[in-house]
Amino acid sequence: MDTGNRIRTFIHGFDDKLEGGIPPGSIVLLAGEPGTMKSTIAFNLLYQNALRDGKAGTYVSLEQGRDNLTRHLEQMNLSPGDVESRVSIVDLAMIRRNLDGMADRTWIEIFKMYALNLKRSLNYDLLVVDSLPVLEVMAKFQNPREELFQLCEWIRDLGATTILISEMKPGSEDFGKYGEEYLCDGIIHTKMERVDDANIQRRIRCVKMRGTNHSPNYFTLLFQNGILQATRIITE
Repeated sequence: MDTGNRIRTFIHGFDDKLEGGIPPGSIVLLAGEPGTMKSTIAFNLLYQNALRDGKAGTYVSLEQGRDNLTRHLEQMNLSPGDVESRVSIVDLAMIRRNLDGMADRTWIEIFKMYALNLKRSLNYDLLVVDSLPVLEVMAKFQNPREELFQLCEWIRDLGATTILISEMKPGSEDFGKYGEEYLCDGIIHTKMERVDDANIQRRIRCVKMRGTNHSPNYFTLLFQNGILQATRIITE
């Protein structure tokens, strides 16, 4: 893959560990326990790439409503209004609430319809799905491994760099239930780490990234003044 055309995460100090960023066209699993800033990391990627590189993006929220998500992002100095001409937020959570009781197989088709229509109209370069486990539950797969494989292939055919957010239980080492870690081109893992009786740190690492000579180590994840940063592990 071309290392000169990478998609930057805009986490200061982290892209350097990925040979400049994520290879374009990759599907990356962003997995971590609650509170590890997965949504912020994902939207920051859309936000900064739109502002700095002019890339179009789409954020598909399956659980959190648009208003709540927007309030959260504004508090993080990542106002969607700053990039509304380039970044679209799709609130499928609202559609779920309004169309409760639909046929089981319809949800995955609704997701595909929105993703495909926005690809045609906005021609986005970047796609975030928040979250993959919710999409899997909504889809009610009969043959999860095969159907998830087919879904990933469908997403790959969109031609966008895709971030699939996945929630993990604290302390878990399982990135997915159906072989997601093998289907995706990359895995970025976030976690909480207790450093002493009083302090907890957020940490981040790249577990894998195809076509990339990356560091496998954890870094301390900091967020200050609207800037995400990965530093050497802080022990004190």
